[in-house]
Amino acid sequence: MTPRIAVAPCRKMPDYLESVRLAGGDPWELVYAADPAEAVVQSCAGLLLTGGADVAPERYGEARHATVTDVDAARDEYEIALVRAALAADLPVLAVCRGLQVMNVAAGGSLVQDIPSQVGGAVPHQISNPKDAIAHDIAIVAGSRLAGLMGAASVSGRLSVNSRHHQAVRRPAAGFVVTADAPDGVIEALELPQARFCVGVQWHPENFVASGTFLPLFAGLIAAASR
Repeated sequence: MTPRIAVAPCRKMPDYLESVRLAGGDPWELVYAADPAEAVVQSCAGLLLTGGADVAPERYGEARHATVTDVDAARDEYEIALVRAALAADLPVLAVCRGLQVMNVAAGGSLVQDIPSQVGGAVPHQISNPKDAIAHDIAIVAGSRLAGLMGAASVSGRLSVNSRHHQAVRRPAAGFVVTADAPDGVIEALELPQARFCVGVQWHPENFVASGTFLPLFAGLIAAASR
């Protein structure tokens, strides 16, 4: 049976949906008003958290930096509830860009609100076009789930990734471990080791749907959802 994967709604859905299909899953595009978090978790086999707007700093107890202007309060509330329900149920989760950030905040972590002004010597993290343009390399922790998923695709524990974000994880939530970072120290991946499958990445693997470079991430979600 093809596992049903709930996909958090965003403005650029096609690549996420196609990545789930290519990995062998059945994508279910959620609707805030129609799909309550608890009901979603009971009705799917896995969850994909997508990219998008900044997470409101009030959610992790900080005053807003001047650069934080694109906030969707309703989306924050919905996705935080979705993450908490999914983690409580040990539902397999793959989180992308904002998805990684909201997952970390929902679990009790905090964020860097603006990389250019708060991270010294930052490498480029906001290259918008083309959507699969390589921005920088990341270093992957050996023995991590991310390392296992990407396998031979990584060279000496490194991957080249795209990047479209100005926020990032600052303090990982309790239980989560950092499994990749950028040359400037910005966190590029988190995992929850005790979970069945819980991986978050800061880049946009869905944008490589044509080449399949990062399809193993989606395949890992589908494999966990199938068990």
